[in-house]
Amino acid sequence: MKVGLSTYSLQQALDAKELTVPDAIRYIAEQGGEHVEIVPIGYSLIDQPELIDQIRETAQDVGIDISNYAIGANFVTGEGPDAFENEIAAVMKHVDVAAALGVTRMRHDVAFRPAQEGTVAQFEADLPVLVKACQRIADYAASHGITTSVENHGYYVQSSERVRRLVHETARENFKTTLDIGNFLCVDEDPVSAVKNNIPYASMVHAKDFYRRPSYRNPGEGWFQTAHGNYLRGAIVGHGDIDMPEVFRVLKQSGYDGYISVEFEGMENCKTASRIAMDNVRRFWEEA
Repeated sequence: MKVGLSTYSLQQALDAKELTVPDAIRYIAEQGGEHVEIVPIGYSLIDQPELIDQIRETAQDVGIDISNYAIGANFVTGEGPDAFENEIAAVMKHVDVAAALGVTRMRHDVAFRPAQEGTVAQFEADLPVLVKACQRIADYAASHGITTSVENHGYYVQSSERVRRLVHETARENFKTTLDIGNFLCVDEDPVSAVKNNIPYASMVHAKDFYRRPSYRNPGEGWFQTAHGNYLRGAIVGHGDIDMPEVFRVLKQSGYDGYISVEFEGMENCKTASRIAMDNVRRFWEEA
């Protein structure tokens, strides 16, 4: 098992130009991180290909792995077959970027729909389209030695059962899930139970925590609502309301021994929060 950090965790500092992406990689290594997960928000490795070499060389210089490359995608825009084909082609270009980075894991999204449209019936109708897209991309990625994955986020394809269904239907050995511990709360699913459901299919694990309040207790600014109206706010891993010791017991007993990537999206200083979170993840793993 290797603990590291998603560049998304340092987004505050990246947006404020306090850090460059290579700076972020060096910071992760300084805090004892063993890998970096690249999430290109606010920058593009398609439009800025020079960053690919900078990222790869910096990670090599500081002695940490590049664990995963994570991008967005939506195969159900409703804009017709040309849009579908264009989206697949765009994701395949990112597979090429992942190969240039030297990673063997890449996460891409599959679908977004407004909450009121994300019914079971709509999911069943969309599933064949999602499966076709995931199969084609996984087959292309296989030629580069890359495992692709879907993450449980975005409300629509977020519950452990929908994720598991998509993985099963896609039926590719190199298509799995980036399992985000915290994101299950966004659809009001118990993280411990959801991790038990999805850990057999995980290529990556995101360690994320949330503070949670019920729907009748609006905490005010800084919080967002779940699918059923409860309130969440990003927390340092171990500070929130998820039963992290039990989650890590489940992870360890499952035999998972891959990358664990801390994701922080709270209100605290991102650098301090990321350091504390990585320390807590190591402790939870050791104590599990």
